[in-house]
Amino acid sequence: MKNINFKQLFSQYKLMALLIAIAIIWAFFSWETEGGFVSARNLSNLLRQMSVTGILACGMVLVIIAGEIDLSVGSLLGLLGGVAAVLDVTRGMPLPLSLSIVMVMGLALGLFNGYLTAYLRIPSFIVGLGGMLAFRGILLGVTGGQTIAPVSSGMVYLGQGYLSAGVGSSVGIALFMIAVLLTWRQRTNRAQHGLPVAPMWRAVARILIIGLVLSGFVRTLNSYDGIPVPVLLLLALLGLFSYIASQTVFGRRIYSVGSNMEATRLSGVNVKAVKLWIFGIMGTMCALAGLVNTARLAAGSPSAGTSGELDAIAACFIGGTSMRGGSGTVYGALIGALVMASLDNGMSMLDVDTFWQMIVKGSILILAVWVDVSTRSGR
Repeated sequence: MKNINFKQLFSQYKLMALLIAIAIIWAFFSWETEGGFVSARNLSNLLRQMSVTGILACGMVLVIIAGEIDLSVGSLLGLLGGVAAVLDVTRGMPLPLSLSIVMVMGLALGLFNGYLTAYLRIPSFIVGLGGMLAFRGILLGVTGGQTIAPVSSGMVYLGQGYLSAGVGSSVGIALFMIAVLLTWRQRTNRAQHGLPVAPMWRAVARILIIGLVLSGFVRTLNSYDGIPVPVLLLLALLGLFSYIASQTVFGRRIYSVGSNMEATRLSGVNVKAVKLWIFGIMGTMCALAGLVNTARLAAGSPSAGTSGELDAIAACFIGGTSMRGGSGTVYGALIGALVMASLDNGMSMLDVDTFWQMIVKGSILILAVWVDVSTRSGR
């Protein structure tokens, strides 16, 4: 009985458990680095570091919820980032044009993966594995196996730019107002449909906690150079994808496909089209992540995106996305990305050997999947 209660408790408060885990990780690294880990400068670098994995995770969480997997995202990220560098440095194209070309390429390649999976019925694991090899090979051909640098200052701003203190504060206020609006709307909708509504004090406490977190977030980053542009982009994607997943018909269909694809098909939903566009979204996120990565490095590298797919998948699983499909959240995946980035950043500050970093990250991934399996089993 105790075991069952623990499973139910953990399933209900999985997000809280993740936040506690992050607090423990941060406290440990802060103690080991004598406060250096939680300095404004390092936190800014940490958030910029997680932005690429976070962008990939926004797309990957939809793919996994639908019951599929995409192993090609790391290589596709590298390819599109390399193409962006070639267009910017070698071809000298205007920045808006090169950005548009890369984004369209990402969408097209994502739709191609989706077509192979949904319409030709090739398992997504095999499609992703083939894409991992093919896209990496194309990247080596496009770049000639050499680093393409330096990219223009306009592109660099996408990965290394910061918002001014005033703009950053305005962003924080806007996010707080959105949180208040969504909380009020949720309570109103539940009341209108005769569903139980949580006590008002819980809503007030939730809003106060969000306000404190946002205030600390903005003040900390403003004390350094401001909110990094990639972090702002990630926040925008968090809002967009959370809305798509929870407030749109397409989002509900994604969960339905992952929960019971045959029942969803029999109910009249075009399952193939849903899967096609999920992979299209994933390809677009690869393009965006590739642009940010190239901008952050100020160069296109033939090794860019290596193991990116593993970090994105791990972020989703750590964030509570079920490997069986049908369950998961965007904000959970981003919290998982923050866990991965925190471990990378903290262990690098402590000069932990690379092989130990890989062992720790792999162990945490296995632990996350075990937790998912054990909390969903009927035992």
